[in-house]
Amino acid sequence: MNVPEMFGSMVFNDHVMREMLPKKVYQSLKNTMVEGKALDEDAADIVATAMKEWAVSKGATHFTHWFQPMTGITAEKHDSFLTVDKNGCVIMDFSGKELIKGEPDASSFPSGGLRATFEARGYTAWDPTSYAFIKDDTLCIPTAFCSYTGQILDKKTPLLRSMDAISHEAVRALRLFGKEAKRVNATIGAEQEYFLIDKEDFAKRLDLKLTGRTLLGAPAAKGQEMEDHYFGSIRPRVKAFMADLDEELWKLGITAKTEHNEVAPCQHEMAPIFDNANKATDANQLTMEIMKKVAERHGFACLLHEKPFEGINGSGKHNNWALSTDDGENLLDPGRTPKDNAQFLLFLTAIIKAVDDYQDLLRISVASAGNDHRLGANEAPPAIVSIFVGDELDSVISSIIDGRPLDRSTSASRLDIGTSVLPKLARDNSDRNRTSPFAFTGNKFEFRMPGSSFNIACTNVMLNTAVADALKAFCDELEGADDFNASLNTLIRRELKAHRRILFNGNGYSREWEEEAERRGLANYRRTPDALIHYCDEKNVALFIRHRIYTREEMESRLEISLDEYRKAIHIEAAAMLEMLRRQILPASLRFSSSLASSIRLKEEIGVSANADKALCAKVSALADALLLKADELDERLGKSPEGTQDAAFFAADEIVPAMEEARKISDSLEAVTDKSFWPIPTYSDILFYV
Repeated sequence: MNVPEMFGSMVFNDHVMREMLPKKVYQSLKNTMVEGKALDEDAADIVATAMKEWAVSKGATHFTHWFQPMTGITAEKHDSFLTVDKNGCVIMDFSGKELIKGEPDASSFPSGGLRATFEARGYTAWDPTSYAFIKDDTLCIPTAFCSYTGQILDKKTPLLRSMDAISHEAVRALRLFGKEAKRVNATIGAEQEYFLIDKEDFAKRLDLKLTGRTLLGAPAAKGQEMEDHYFGSIRPRVKAFMADLDEELWKLGITAKTEHNEVAPCQHEMAPIFDNANKATDANQLTMEIMKKVAERHGFACLLHEKPFEGINGSGKHNNWALSTDDGENLLDPGRTPKDNAQFLLFLTAIIKAVDDYQDLLRISVASAGNDHRLGANEAPPAIVSIFVGDELDSVISSIIDGRPLDRSTSASRLDIGTSVLPKLARDNSDRNRTSPFAFTGNKFEFRMPGSSFNIACTNVMLNTAVADALKAFCDELEGADDFNASLNTLIRRELKAHRRILFNGNGYSREWEEEAERRGLANYRRTPDALIHYCDEKNVALFIRHRIYTREEMESRLEISLDEYRKAIHIEAAAMLEMLRRQILPASLRFSSSLASSIRLKEEIGVSANADKALCAKVSALADALLLKADELDERLGKSPEGTQDAAFFAADEIVPAMEEARKISDSLEAVTDKSFWPIPTYSDILFYV
């Protein structure tokens, strides 16, 4: 395998464009990609023709505008290149107009009330900053998606806007230090966790097929407590899957770099190299799709749900976030000169302020029915947002706030930042507190709250915009300062003191931290609806309007969609659980108890003791009776769900979820005492410990 030759072979990337486009058109397209300048129609036609010729040479017969509606997944409508000329001959054609704009019907995608029936048509617009690629013999053109009235209906558009916002404010901040940059990019490395199970077991479980997680299931005798799976030897079957996955991803220019076994049995992780937030988001969406396809080829089902199995770790997606200039300078890397260290502290302070001011938005960005099972469950960060900076950097921050010199005994190699108030700063000295939601890890921040199935666009929209807002406030204050150094010192000290409460280096799993966080006034939204209702708080609406990310109506629509998605997810789970209980679990339990009853009669006829049979039969029968009552109660609660979206979401959290938990507890107890030959679905022991 020639990896360098294979890498990006199915991508219309810079190398291909340079080869296939006239120099003037290539430069025009690059200006569009880098600076956002419009591409004229003639140039678009030339780009489209070259793109079509390249795609056809790779075996493509169709094209699609590949977009990300508010479902969080990707969407496609395929059209062939085939057309008929004036002589009636079939030719392969693709125009600049078709490249730049599409008109899928798209009337069934969620809009949260943004679109009336008569204006339901959606429009896709080419995003030239993310390369087109070939997937399944189809040229896929990354696009934005908007309504007939121009309102945004996708995940990509607000992400692009947030990237522009943070770039604009970061460039302003760099000018304060005498640096000129054309653009600053938010760069992302999204670590993707997932489970692989045998697809035959998957096919036998209605809950996995419909919801992605096991709604029922007693724990296996062995789980993850021996810690023998984490970073363990990769099974040959899984290794073959990973090798195939790497190849598919590399062809698409996705820099799959790291792969290993995770903590739970059957759980694994893949991590790519950093890229700008837009490309990284597109790549992660593709990665999740391709994982499922490749898994199928290898006899697996790939599970991306946040909590497929009760009692063992679920799956997250760590969002590693940094800021880099167009010439490659990482703005979160403490510098080698006094000026660069002052610059680092300004950006660090902006991030601390942003996370504190908009902790609710970061929590909202990871809110879902699936992720509620992870957050705060001693396997993932708590639902309380806080920042870990490590002891070294925490000492620096404390010394700044207190206006005192840094204690030299706590630091090794320091870099002087060159001011009278700010102390010397150690470089790259942080450990990695796995219980922290938002941790500084040397030259980046790792946001660990997103769930494994998430589209990371939402998280990065929130983060980019919040940090852009903090930088804007700082630049507004510092740009007119008479004494820049003095003003910088004052600003950093003031803002760190004001937002010190968001910093926490301790055990995020502890009860003591929950109590301390409450004393500090930090939000603790344990469930999705608790968080979502704060999305349209006035300060959040003002933030997004100020940076032209969303209108108020667009935010209200997203709130409506998110609440409805939560309600639907819980209702689907409850309905699937009821079907399993009534058509599988209860009949199996009754068959087993009937078998025991028959055994009791036979033994009594021949005068043999049947005490064990009687005790077990009584236990199974009692559990079955209790389970039937709980199933009926769950069904009754489902039927009482209120009409309003918000009321229905809270009813699902308050009434339906507890009823499901009660029914599951009894079902799992039944599983533990039922003859395996009677049990109708694969157990945790079957699923998690395949050969």
